[in-house]
Order: sequence, then C-alpha cells, then structure tokens
Amino acid sequence: MTRATIIGSGPNGLAAAVSLARAGYEVRVLEAAETIGGGVRTAESTLPGFLHDVCSAAHPAALASPFFQAFGLAERIDWIVPEISYAHPLDGGRAGIAWRDIERAASGMGEDGKAWLSLLRPLSRHIDGVVDFTGNQMLRIPHEPVTAIRFAMRMLQEGTPLAKTTFRTEEASSLISGVLAHANTPLPSLAGAAAGLLLAAQAHAGGWMYPRGGAQRIADTMVADLEAHGGSVETGAHITDLGSLDWGDAARGDVLLLNTSPRLALTHPDIPARYARALRAYRYGPAAAKVDFALDGPIPWTNHDVAQSPTVHVGGTQAEIWESENAVAAGRVSERPYVLTVQPSVFDPTRAPEGKAVLWAYIHVPQGSDLDATELITQQVERFAPGFRDRILATHAVPASSREAINPSEIGGDILGGAFTIPQALRRPVLGTKPWRTPMRGVYLASASTPPGPGVNGMAGWHAARTALADAGRPATLGDLF
Repeated sequence: MTRATIIGSGPNGLAAAVSLARAGYEVRVLEAAETIGGGVRTAESTLPGFLHDVCSAAHPAALASPFFQAFGLAERIDWIVPEISYAHPLDGGRAGIAWRDIERAASGMGEDGKAWLSLLRPLSRHIDGVVDFTGNQMLRIPHEPVTAIRFAMRMLQEGTPLAKTTFRTEEASSLISGVLAHANTPLPSLAGAAAGLLLAAQAHAGGWMYPRGGAQRIADTMVADLEAHGGSVETGAHITDLGSLDWGDAARGDVLLLNTSPRLALTHPDIPARYARALRAYRYGPAAAKVDFALDGPIPWTNHDVAQSPTVHVGGTQAEIWESENAVAAGRVSERPYVLTVQPSVFDPTRAPEGKAVLWAYIHVPQGSDLDATELITQQVERFAPGFRDRILATHAVPASSREAINPSEIGGDILGGAFTIPQALRRPVLGTKPWRTPMRGVYLASASTPPGPGVNGMAGWHAARTALADAGRPATLGDLF
C-alpha cells in the first residue's frame, strides 16, 4: 500500500490525512505536541474545569469551506451559531452589532444602514463565489467573475484611505474596522480589506459559529474519521530535520506532506538552491500575545447586545484601531490596543463550572515580542465592561515569543502562517499555479503558508492532497472521496 506521512495535526494536516486515507493510502500523522489538533486544541490552561481554546476559538470559515462541507463537519459536531456574529463596544454604552441577519444589522445603524447593505449584501448573498475567489490559488479564472469583481472593488474601497468615507457613524466604521483588523496588517490596506471583507460576508451568510465543548472537537472528529479509514496519529514526534525522517520511498509513490512552516522543507537533503532561496525570502508577519481568563461570572459589558455576542472586537473607534495596528507594523504596541476576544461561555455552559465563564483574548504585537498582554487586555475590556477586573479568578498569558514552542509553525508568534500582504497572497510561499507542490519528489506543503492562507477551513490540506493524488495519476474530487 502506498504510504503518506503528514507532519502536523492542525486542521490542514488532518484534512490532507483524511483525504489520502480515503483514497487508499496508508496514512500516519506525526504531531510534535502531546495532544492533537495544532490550531484547534482546547485545554484547561487556567483552572480545572475551565476549557480554553489554545489557538482558534470562533470559526467563520469552517462551514463555508468546500472541504468541510464535503466532510460533513456541520453534521458531525454540535455547532453554536449565534444571532450576533460579532460586536464592537464603544464608549458611553454604544456599540456596533453585526447581527447574522444583515437587514437587522443595517436597521441598527441609522444613516449608515444603506451603506452597510451596499458593502456586504452582494457578497453575503454570493458567499460561495467569494469563498471560491479567496479560497483557492489566485492564479486562475474565478468561477463567479462578477462576484470576484465586486469583491475586488470593495477591497479598493476599504483597503485605501477611501475607507474613511464609507460610513458616517462610529458604530458602523468601528464595526468594519474591527473585522478588517483580523489580518494583522497596517490599516487601511488591501490585504486587510480582503481578509476582513471575507469574514464580514461570512458573518451575514452562515454566521460565526463555534463548536460546543471547544475547538478540540474539530480535531477529534477528523482523527476519528482518519482512524476509521486505517490511519494513525503519533504525538510527541517533533520533526526538525527531514533528512533523518523515514517517510517512505518517493519512487514508489510514497508522499510527505508538511502541515508546518515552509522552513522545515529547507532541511530536505535534495532541496534545489533556487527553491531554498524562495523559501528563505518568505516573510513572517507581526504576532499575537494571547491571554486566557477564568472568570467568576459573565463579563459585565455596558451594552446588552455585546454581552450576547461570543466574538467581541475591543478597540474603540476606527481611528484608534488604525493607530493600534499601524503601531504594531512600526514595531511597538499601543497603550490602547485592538483586542480580539471570544467569550464562548455565553452560549456554551460546558466551557466553565456553573456560574463561571472563560474569555479568550489576544492583541497584535511585533514578531518575537515577550510582552505579557494581561494588563493591557484587562484595561481595554474594563473600559467597556466596568467591573471586569473584579471577576478575574486566574489568567494564563502566552507571549508571542512563547508561541513557537507551543506550535512550531507560528514563527516568532505569527499565527497567520506568514505576513498577510497582497504579494504574499500570490507568492505563498512561492509563485505558481500549484504552490503546494515542492521540487522534491513526493514532498508537498499543506499549511496556512500556502493558499488560501489562514483560517480553519482545511483547504490548504485538501489542495496539497489533491495535488499529490493528481501527480500519482489518481486525480480525485471531494465528491469522489466523501
């Protein structure tokens, strides 16, 4: 039987593993950590009984992903799909609220309601076309050209200084700025607009869902399918040199897929010098400093609707968010940083003991920063939820400088798999129509450092597996395997 070895058990690695196992390969997954999941792990990082997601917490891209649709993830996991996809508190008890129902969201924006609909309704109505355009290699003709053109025009609108003219109210301008800031890029920027508009469109299409019990459910479900098809996972297998790894015989069709930073490919003994130079030129971006909070009850947000939103962007006005993100790009951290938070306990009582709650939060910081973000995050949340500090039972901080030890793919604490820029959207990590294929026979890249980039969608893993199957003369579609 042909053998497939996958290094890394994140969602992309497991997507590749499941696909190849279903195609008849003998699959083994090697994971450096003692637990499976990579970016979709859940652990008691503060106190017993408080379940915190190690990396990703909310999953806007999961159920819109063609791979996960074919896999049937919506039916395999108990998903929580809140009425509010994300919220953005402002001073004085005001807030921007992204209701999943776009008409309801627009109705709460006053004079900006029509502008919100104009910006996002065409994209949310054609979300499959948006996902197709942004979720595959960029060097191709999109399946829905009109949707692609609409998306590109809105990128130009929100990715340039013109963004200041889109909305008149702080509620709407801060709401869109908070979602664009996910990309961890200077603002405004085309890359930030591309990432944020996709997320905002998904918010009004399927919503921003998360699994009951934590992100670990995603990994556990995928591993169960892998094992049902004869595959296996080995934890505690930290591979640092491909030259010493016995992954099979490429001459007979065995394959090696790397759900890791592309830097691991540099250790392959047969790597061509030109390809090695290209991988060394690939840039990693700013990082994340994360803090988990165990709380003695829900966060006392001043705004009632914010209290009902699992995902909350904390950062103040559009100007404050831009200043915060541009400070990170300049190598420093704002005194009032943009904070991405998720409060899963709002609708998931399994995440904490009765009456208690958990909060997942991070800020953007320069790569390799050793900043403990606990106090900065506490101050920002307290600003919009007076009394928050008094509800903290315990915290667990992970500076950017420590993230690589937890997940070797996060170079310098970069959780996006590489700097999120337009050039690197085309060259991720190299320019080509099949960037998952390497020049080394039988070796493929299957991580967020390849298209479509970051996000829990499994698509990079599927593309890598599909490319490997095609190279072996066994082309397959998702419909062939699932």
